Amino acid sequence: MNYIFYDFETTGIESNWDQIIQVGAVLTNSNFQEIDRFESRCCLRPGLIPYPKAILVNKSSTKDLTNTKLSHFSLIELMLAKFKSWGSAIYIGYNTISFDEEFLRKSLFKSLFDPYLTINNGNKRTDLLSILRANHAYYPDSIKIPINEKGKLVFKLDQVAPLNGITDFSAHDAIGDSIATIKLAELIDKKNPELWSASLLTTSREDADNIIKNNKIFCITETFFGKTMPFIVSLLCFHPKYKWAQCFDLKNDPEDYLNLTQESLEHFMSKSPKIIRSVRNNKSPIIMNSNHISKVNRYMHISEKELLRRAEVIQSNTTFKKTVEKILEKQASEKEEFISQEDINYEETIYHAFSTNYEKIVMEEFHLSPWENKYKVANKFKDERNFYFAERLIYEEKPSLLPKDNFNKISRHIAKQIFSTNDEKWNTIPKAYKDIDDLRNEYEEEQDENILERLNDLNNLIEDIENKYQDV
Repeated sequence: MNYIFYDFETTGIESNWDQIIQVGAVLTNSNFQEIDRFESRCCLRPGLIPYPKAILVNKSSTKDLTNTKLSHFSLIELMLAKFKSWGSAIYIGYNTISFDEEFLRKSLFKSLFDPYLTINNGNKRTDLLSILRANHAYYPDSIKIPINEKGKLVFKLDQVAPLNGITDFSAHDAIGDSIATIKLAELIDKKNPELWSASLLTTSREDADNIIKNNKIFCITETFFGKTMPFIVSLLCFHPKYKWAQCFDLKNDPEDYLNLTQESLEHFMSKSPKIIRSVRNNKSPIIMNSNHISKVNRYMHISEKELLRRAEVIQSNTTFKKTVEKILEKQASEKEEFISQEDINYEETIYHAFSTNYEKIVMEEFHLSPWENKYKVANKFKDERNFYFAERLIYEEKPSLLPKDNFNKISRHIAKQIFSTNDEKWNTIPKAYKDIDDLRNEYEEEQDENILERLNDLNNLIEDIENKYQDV
């Protein structure tokens, strides 16, 4: 398959509330040779308050945010059309599964498109950050990883790439970071082709499940507190709710736990280090076969024969599996009950419910219709969430076509959000002013006139938004 390397620059880190402002993507073949590329930028959505620090990092100017002719919705349309024209591919980025992909999904979701672009229609996905971390766990000397002043490894792309001779790119620029990701991926493939090949075998949930089911023993990696650790595990069961693979850590002897009551087992499952590790098979885990057991030093005191025996015990004990499944189902129900009592907004509901086939048909009609007819089509939605998104799109693109009451309702809703003095999930005007003041103090000490000028421009931008909505 071809690869699509991509990166976004955004107004902040909250994928439910912030927005993409720049897209960079490069289509390559499996030899990392460029076939095509896409690069574009858009302006701010009406009423969105960007995080000043994020804007400083991605080097956007207020002119970029306000005078760019392309709207956010138009950018999403262009990007989607380009990605679809490239056909099925493996989508790859740097920290994309946790960050960029969430922005991609939620941007499509709020624009009334299918949000699962990278896993549907033959597409697959993986994440170079996860691959690089696994590479360091198994082959620590092959790719140089910088170390900070506290002696901790730093996996930031703008530091890893230059340390490994990749310098001809612009960091924190969407197309620049995409190019750096390509070159780093090529380097991993060249130095450790077995690991690169393994990373491509789990780029879909189905592929990952096949690897997990067909290997009695295998190696996984997990990252916590900035450190990546390898584990030798065996499949126990799949989560009854989330369908993630539940794997027993073979550092433990399963016979110590087989005869426990459900309550006692739940107690031991909650302790750290975990005896059962969850492998999120829908997030392209890096799974290495049993040939890599010798590279996991913490298991060196256990023979491979003993590891196989422990795996056999796990896989042959149906009662133990069923007890674990009951515990996992109970915990999932308790978690869902807690979440259901929280106040959530439509923007946060992407994983709460799928749209019906009827809703998808109306979405397609909405996109096919001229703007003059979109509000009429929007009224066909039975799901209030989809009507809300349709109404917001018209407000942002062609506000004059909305009934006056609807326009005023949305403006009041935006004003209520951005003028809030509470600690909200989204950015607000009071928070933005405070961040600008804090950053001014920092850069005045450094006498960085360029940054101070950009902060003044951002302050003026926030004032303009404030003036626009203060009387609604």
